[in-house]
Amino acid sequence: MAARHGDQDGPGSGSGPASHPTSSASASASTGSAGSGLASDPASRSGRSASASGSEGSGSEGSASASASGGPETIKTITLDDIRGAQKTLSGISRLTALEGSRYLSGLVGSPVHLKCENLQRTGSFKLRGGYVRISGLSPEERAAGVVAASAGNHAQGVALAASLLGVRSTVFMPEGAPLPKIAATRDYGAEVRLRGQIVDETMRAAQEYAERTGAVFIHPFDHPDIIAGQGTVGLEILEQCPEVRTVVVGIGGGGLAAGIAVAVKALRPDVRVVGVQAEGAAAYPPSLAAGRPVSIEAPVTMADGIKVGRPGDVPFQIIDDLVDEVRTVTEDELSSALLLCLERAKLVVEPAGASPVAALLSAPESFEGPVVAVLSGGNVDPLLMQRILRHGMAAAGRYLSLRLRLTDRPGALATLLGVLSTLDANVLDVSHVRTNPRLGLSEAEVELHLETKGTDHCEEVREALRGAGYTVMA
Repeated sequence: MAARHGDQDGPGSGSGPASHPTSSASASASTGSAGSGLASDPASRSGRSASASGSEGSGSEGSASASASGGPETIKTITLDDIRGAQKTLSGISRLTALEGSRYLSGLVGSPVHLKCENLQRTGSFKLRGGYVRISGLSPEERAAGVVAASAGNHAQGVALAASLLGVRSTVFMPEGAPLPKIAATRDYGAEVRLRGQIVDETMRAAQEYAERTGAVFIHPFDHPDIIAGQGTVGLEILEQCPEVRTVVVGIGGGGLAAGIAVAVKALRPDVRVVGVQAEGAAAYPPSLAAGRPVSIEAPVTMADGIKVGRPGDVPFQIIDDLVDEVRTVTEDELSSALLLCLERAKLVVEPAGASPVAALLSAPESFEGPVVAVLSGGNVDPLLMQRILRHGMAAAGRYLSLRLRLTDRPGALATLLGVLSTLDANVLDVSHVRTNPRLGLSEAEVELHLETKGTDHCEEVREALRGAGYTVMA
């Protein structure tokens, strides 16, 4: 699942380990400044790795913009003091979210696994932290001009609430196809919502044009030091709540959360391993880390819209390149299975992006040294999407089976089929009976079945039993 930094054959090769030389830009942006307590020797982190995936192109949320501070040469160093200052700023604003143990995941990994529940944060994700720190640092003149943001959901809600708490006018641009619950929540938090574009890239451009036209301050979702410092408070809380932690696993989109956590954790506990996780269809960091600079991937595709970003941010990239030990990718099946596990076993509603660390644990539990803390970054999921994901997750776990089969079109044929299924202990959820179709013979009918099953072995037993009973199983 994971290849190494600096793959000899380039991004996507899947080749074996190779050492990762730290670039001069990365070194200049290192958070190992005097007094920060950060480990600054790149050789001490030579075990870092990255999953190979992706190609150059355009991206998603935040991918259309350049560095907030003008490029790698001018990136401000983010230190432990910055994050501690952000923690003071957030006192009484953000919640100290729970750290819940998972007996099931602990059993898989072979050591304690804890879930950092940022899905229970105000607005349903960690985004309030960075948004509030960023807006609170604006001058009176900047606050008077208002703020503007672009997002498909979590960042929108975080900025809207942060601005309201600080008495600042906010305008949030969202894609025209954004889920209605997220649009409604953003408005309820006090923002003026404007729907522009079909994808977040288009929405981002509309927000930036608005900022240039009106003088409103553009609040980037991840590519700004104040945003990263705010998100880094999650790392401080993890160390306070689980001082014995050995591995922190966190999802990566643009990189703000992972970068902030890495600065905080490596400053205080350089021995702790920080592992980032990306969706396989939206993994811009592996090729970027291999190239030593942020590169874009074309048309990222994943159900995890919270980490669906086509290009790393310049500011977080430098930190992740220097401090994050490994970046892994997970599949859509693994994401949906993780979301289902969070719901069933932990009784937690988590969005696909928030479930990505759990997906990584499920895919290779033996590769994580515990105690492990997995960051559930958000819980804002549209109910209709949740329904589809749960069905997908059940299918991936072998608990949901869809198939089509043909039978002789005669009275009682369907009842006979259902009788066969009853003996197999497969629960019929839905039946579609088609008798007229050009692809069917005069004496044939086609039945589409949706069944609740007990696992992958049971699914295969059902298929074989139906074939044995003389039915033609089409799928």
